[in-house]
Amino acid sequence: MELSTKLENLKTRLKELGSIAVAYSGGVDSNFLLRIAKDTLGDNVIAVTMHAMMHSNIEIEEAKEYAKSFGVKHVIVNIENFDVEEFLQNGPQRCYYCKSAVFTKVLEVAKENNIKYVADGTNLSDLGDFRPGLKALEELNIVSPLKESGLTKDDIRALSKEIGLVTHNKPAFACLATRIPYGTRINNEMLRMVEKGEQYLIELGFTQFRVRHHGEIARIEVEKAEIHKFFSNDILEKTNNKFREIGFKYTTLDMNGYSMGSMNKVIET
Repeated sequence: MELSTKLENLKTRLKELGSIAVAYSGGVDSNFLLRIAKDTLGDNVIAVTMHAMMHSNIEIEEAKEYAKSFGVKHVIVNIENFDVEEFLQNGPQRCYYCKSAVFTKVLEVAKENNIKYVADGTNLSDLGDFRPGLKALEELNIVSPLKESGLTKDDIRALSKEIGLVTHNKPAFACLATRIPYGTRINNEMLRMVEKGEQYLIELGFTQFRVRHHGEIARIEVEKAEIHKFFSNDILEKTNNKFREIGFKYTTLDMNGYSMGSMNKVIET
């Protein structure tokens, strides 16, 4: 199917929905969806962003900027204590319980704003990984217009570039909880350590990365093409010192490089 056809399918689907609240992270997918929804539905679209312990402050600030540039009403729900026990226990179904809680709140915001549907940025490329959160979306009747229109991640990046969205080449990001191995109880301190470590990697100029939290050990994943950067200008030593400041006793560099969903490989699906 041609890209132009997929885009028209998306616009047609949005018109059918009439009004939507976009669950908005400011990432590649939700940013594209929000822009097309705004162009198609005008003021019948709002953006809803959750700000809880598992969200990066940088991502929240970027989401604010993008939504403002589109002229979209942006509702930010601050959750001081995200106390969903099944999420904190961090079992393999963690994402299911998190999505259930988060999207229930998005639905409440939509209702308060007389919006018919809540939409998320799930696309066809998301269906290949282990994503228990998709079941929660289905149970709550969340719509996924990008998926329904046959759009893949590559399609979304290409179309985003065509319409001038700065997120067209934005690296993939995910909830900070994905940096914690299943079975390790999650707390705010761990997530802030990860966030600080990843912010440092941004400052060093890395583009796609993860800081995995293994207790006293930080395991850094970067693209294989970027691993060499650690071996110049004392970056290894500087990074080790920085991560000690953050609170890690040991810092390791994963020789296998960055791998999306690497924490899921321990699960038999």
